[in-house]
Amino acid sequence: MCGVVGILAQGDVNQAIYDALTVLQHRGQDAAGMMTCADGKLKVRKGNGLVRDVFQSQDMQMLAGNIGLGHVRYPTAGSSSSILAQPFYVNSPYGLALAHNGNLTNTAQLSEELYRDDLRHVNTDSDSEVLLNVLAHELQELGQHEPQPEHFLAAVERVQERATGGYAVVAMVVGYGLLGFRDPHAIRPLVVGRRDTEQGPEFMMASESVALDALDFELVRDFGPGEAIFIDLNGQIHSRTCTPQPSYRPCIFEHVYFARPDSIIDRISVHKARLRMGERLAEKILRVWPDHDIDVVIPIPDTSRTAALPLAQRLGVKYREGFVKNRYIGRTFIMPGQSQRRKSVKQKLNAIDLEFRGKNVLLVDDSIVRGTTCEQIILMAREAGAAKVYFASAAPPVRYPNVYGIDMPAAEELIAHGRSEDEVRRLIGADQLFYQDLEDLIECASEGNPLITDFECSVFTGEYVTGNIDRSYLDLVSSLRADKAKARREARVRSGTAYGGCIKDL
Repeated sequence: MCGVVGILAQGDVNQAIYDALTVLQHRGQDAAGMMTCADGKLKVRKGNGLVRDVFQSQDMQMLAGNIGLGHVRYPTAGSSSSILAQPFYVNSPYGLALAHNGNLTNTAQLSEELYRDDLRHVNTDSDSEVLLNVLAHELQELGQHEPQPEHFLAAVERVQERATGGYAVVAMVVGYGLLGFRDPHAIRPLVVGRRDTEQGPEFMMASESVALDALDFELVRDFGPGEAIFIDLNGQIHSRTCTPQPSYRPCIFEHVYFARPDSIIDRISVHKARLRMGERLAEKILRVWPDHDIDVVIPIPDTSRTAALPLAQRLGVKYREGFVKNRYIGRTFIMPGQSQRRKSVKQKLNAIDLEFRGKNVLLVDDSIVRGTTCEQIILMAREAGAAKVYFASAAPPVRYPNVYGIDMPAAEELIAHGRSEDEVRRLIGADQLFYQDLEDLIECASEGNPLITDFECSVFTGEYVTGNIDRSYLDLVSSLRADKAKARREARVRSGTAYGGCIKDL
């Protein structure tokens, strides 16, 4: 998962991009990058680490210009090399830069076509660089020395004919404007906003609406499925649906876990969706266990808090904060090794004994992926004196890998893969285990937008909306995401394959 932002303003955009990336930091803590353009010259800064660590005062001074892109990244293939940090750039045609959130599922085919037919060289293993070169080739094929907005939209049509998968893209065309587009299923989120200044209108494209809120941009709307929007340097907006059969199927895991609760995605309040998840989960518990003996509901911070409060209210039991979180530890399920994840759980959370001692405790989390975190937390609760420890997940069992931009582990590393709910319960050490039903989860999200009747739910069902995912592709994903494979790649990075952050003229 990544966060992207593009801004076209009346003055320098470097500080605005920095602030937007800070707000989107939850979408990636591995690396950050920014590229700006002033007087036809591009500046770029990329590096490993958090936004505040990558961009220093001297970097910000260099990143001048009234149009630019930003990106925060986590390692989709386990590599922490800043060589894969975005935005990426090609000089032909026009000068084109791109930042991408998502994952292409036909990268190998596109790479071969780029080399064999388009005569383009791809320098990394990143599908984002592939996507950039496909866009560049299609623009070049149009052969316009003075391209008009419709030419950029036409190029996106051709890209969508070739590329499959989940993608939300912001791109900058030197001397022309800002371009954004979303895949035909709208799997990954993307919004556009506007603010009016004395000098004229300014525009932002971003992964989540909270980036707009932080900078006083007004949310104009979400990008539709397959939609491209081009904003020229005069502030004129041009848009087109670039696919003949758009299908609104956004990723439901954004509402479960990834997105900030104060975001609105596809006209759905993430906060309200999570409140409904707690209510529906409580109704299930009351249905299957009407005479429960739960004394207290305790959320596992932070994303489960929103669901845990209405769950406790509906059950008629106390809600308590039982864990103190160290906010300087990243999200554990995307960490590169099992031992590191186990160690991180202990560093990340500490139990408040008096909330557990002698009580039957229901712990609530947004989801269960590997099971590492919840197993350790259940053990913590028992060590803190809990009489019984029950566990509830606001999401259904995660049984299949995600192929559209979330670096979930290989299928065999998912605790629910090939196991019954009772087998999972025994493995994590819970006295009772409750999962959200998928139908309820979909209703919780879709209630906010009646135009969306279904979601991309492949991590729960194994059904992939793009339809081009077969066993061989999943085996490839498994080989790339398994912990041992990631450890080998990290060893190559430490041995000197990767390089540190840089700032330079392009």
